[in-house]
Amino acid sequence: MPKKYKKKITLFLMDGEPEGRIAAELSNWTGKAYKIPRTHLKKCADREDLNTPAIYILFGRPETPDEKPLAYIGEAEDPFNRLKQHLKKEFWNEVIVCVSKDSNLNKAHIKYMELQLYSAATETGRYQLTNGSTPASSSISEADQAELEEFIDNIYILTSTLGYKIFEPLHIITSQAKNSEDTDLLYINAVSGDANREVHASGKSTSEGFVVLKGSQIARELTNSMGNWAKGYVKLRQTLIEKEIIDKNLTFTEDTLFNSPSAAAGVVMGRSANGLTEWKNKDGRTLKEIET
Repeated sequence: MPKKYKKKITLFLMDGEPEGRIAAELSNWTGKAYKIPRTHLKKCADREDLNTPAIYILFGRPETPDEKPLAYIGEAEDPFNRLKQHLKKEFWNEVIVCVSKDSNLNKAHIKYMELQLYSAATETGRYQLTNGSTPASSSISEADQAELEEFIDNIYILTSTLGYKIFEPLHIITSQAKNSEDTDLLYINAVSGDANREVHASGKSTSEGFVVLKGSQIARELTNSMGNWAKGYVKLRQTLIEKEIIDKNLTFTEDTLFNSPSAAAGVVMGRSANGLTEWKNKDGRTLKEIET
């Protein structure tokens, strides 16, 4: 695995307030990222680098809490005017624009990066992309491709730093790690004489919440305590089933993020549950014991 190096990021509050425009730069990088609220776009008319080829990502909130946030990934040779055209799209309230400080990007470069970013966002599945179609590919030299891969990696870093984890997987676990001595993995394996109460689930505690891993199998039936005590979890479970995130066999079809270990345990076990004590590692230590 490639070594991860520490990074120095400089953030400049262009309007003197955290809710305004932010310029972000990485040390020893020729690129630059702008985080621009929709309401501040008109203030960018004098930014000369926003009239050069760039990648941009529009971000918006979902209509309902149980839906994914929205995003649109695009490229433009004149991003400022392109973003003005996007004002007809109502869903977005903020945009991140990535430019080259040495004006070294051309149309082929940004089209190449647009497709790579779109593919990465599709793979992570954190956002609902509003692009009408998959971006077209472009032909660039092997040398340019190698240089742009580093540029793309830095876009990943700055986009996440600026608050949007659109390119970050919910967890970093390979199939090999699932079968190894990875003590970060947690499990609920509840086997009883009642097949409807059997549970076989695995997950991981992350900085954002608790991730239940694809392939985890939940209890087939809810207990009375689940219905009376945790109606929110009942609704969440039903929503996941309706969206086929949990299939007809009551198995998770994708890695799924929950706000807390208890929410994850409640949905998995079909009853009220304390996630800090229900989730255990391979040695039988509870999440509470691990954290404390």
